Amino acid sequence: MSLRELVVAYFQHYTIMAYLGLALVAGLVFAWQPAGPLAAIAAFMAGVMIYPLVWHLLHQYVLHSQWMYKIKWLSPTWKRIHYDHHQDPNDLSVLFGALHTTLPTIALATIPVGYLIGGVGGAAAAFAAGLLMTCYYEFMHCIQHLSFKPKWKWVQHMKQRHNEHHYFDENGNFGITNYWWDHLLGTYYQKKDRPTRSKTVFNLGYDEEVAKSYPWVKELSGGIATGHPRRRALAKDNDRAAA
Repeated sequence: MSLRELVVAYFQHYTIMAYLGLALVAGLVFAWQPAGPLAAIAAFMAGVMIYPLVWHLLHQYVLHSQWMYKIKWLSPTWKRIHYDHHQDPNDLSVLFGALHTTLPTIALATIPVGYLIGGVGGAAAAFAAGLLMTCYYEFMHCIQHLSFKPKWKWVQHMKQRHNEHHYFDENGNFGITNYWWDHLLGTYYQKKDRPTRSKTVFNLGYDEEVAKSYPWVKELSGGIATGHPRRRALAKDNDRAAA
């Protein structure tokens, strides 16, 4: 995949169009009730700065939690927003975040802070920052999972760390584009730092034994897939060829 093909596919995705459309709406709200220049800049930068921390904490303590699948009405959400992504990291149908989970999170993380800084205009500026940061995160996430080989070393570094999170040990490297919080919170690692692969890297700890007590994710998934995603895909291809 070329960079041009990646960019075209990215901007055609409905979630990206939604984020950009809402960012435009936020810009119109700001024009209607603008904050002062310093307040506007401060609110926008607050949205930019808050985003990596909020994402890291949600990723580590919610998406990788052991509690969401234990609550029946939350189990479909956990399955959609992260379990499926770890079951098959290259499944494009779950590569982008679901709007019904991302938009409320962005709003809650940015609008109150922006409002405290600059009223309605500040809230709009901070919300726009959160939406644009989400677009940036999603673009880098595409690079990390699609068959695109980045030439820039800093992007190669991000892709390698994220692939380790998905294919070696899920208990670390929670950042997508920013591993500063991983360094600070002690969750940053390189493959050489951890001698053995995590047994739960593809199922996040949700296995057959757990499913006996909390069966809802298994029922929604039609079972629990085991083994490396590439080997599973190859086995399916072989089965189809044999048939």
